Parts: sequence; structure tokens; C-alpha cells
Amino acid sequence: MAFGAFNHHRQKEAMADINVTPMVDVMLVLLVIFILSAPMFTNAVSLDLPKAKAAAVQQGAANVTVAIDAGGTVYWNEQALKGDELAQRLAAAARRDPQPELQLRADRATRYEAVAQLMAAAQAQGLTKLVFVTDPKEAK
Repeated sequence: MAFGAFNHHRQKEAMADINVTPMVDVMLVLLVIFILSAPMFTNAVSLDLPKAKAAAVQQGAANVTVAIDAGGTVYWNEQALKGDELAQRLAAAARRDPQPELQLRADRATRYEAVAQLMAAAQAQGLTKLVFVTDPKEAK
């Protein structure tokens, strides 16, 4: 190091060490500032919103429940379907005005392929409202 050298015979050369202590100090100060200021950015604005009562929205169309069990059997409103009945019922539902909402319930063990085929059949018939129905998480 080239501090006040006691050896006068030594050749003076440029200091090759970098002192990182000031940089570390600045970084630690910035870290503390960010830690202290972060909670201020996440608080929501508290508003006293006005209160109003509105009439309930009328349901436009009946809902149709389509369920698929683990074996691949398709149920239309809890009635088991056979063969081409699904395509016929989907076509009839698509002709209704307004179109019903198709609520799809699939067993956890149902193959993805069966669900995808049912969705494709509904789309092919012109049904546009498809909803996936799940059970809420069980309380632990």
C-alpha cells in the first residue's frame, strides 16, 4: 500500500486498491430508507363511499349444468346422456334466446381430453357462455 511510506527507497506507484466502504455505507442507508418507506406505498386510500340501494339484476336465461364424472359420463342437469344426445342438447340450448349459461362441473379425476372435447362441442354449436364450477377450499 502507498500510505506515508517509511521506506524512501521504494518506488512510488499508483494505488491499485479500491475502497468500497463508502459504497457499502451508501447502499445500507438506501436499504434502510426503502425498508421504512415501502409500507407507505402499499396503504390504500381510505374513502367514505356513498351508499345506494339498487334492484337485483334479473337473470336473463336459465343455467344449464353439464357434469363429467371420472369415468367420462356426461350429465345434462343431472341426467346421464348417451351417444349423440349431448350435441342435440347443445344445439337446442344454442337456439334459445337468450342463450343459457353452460356451467361445467368436472370431477377432479376427469381426463383433460374429455373436458376439452365438451368445450369444443359447445363452441361448435355456438354457445358462448361457459363457466367452470369448483368447490371452495376446504377449511383446515
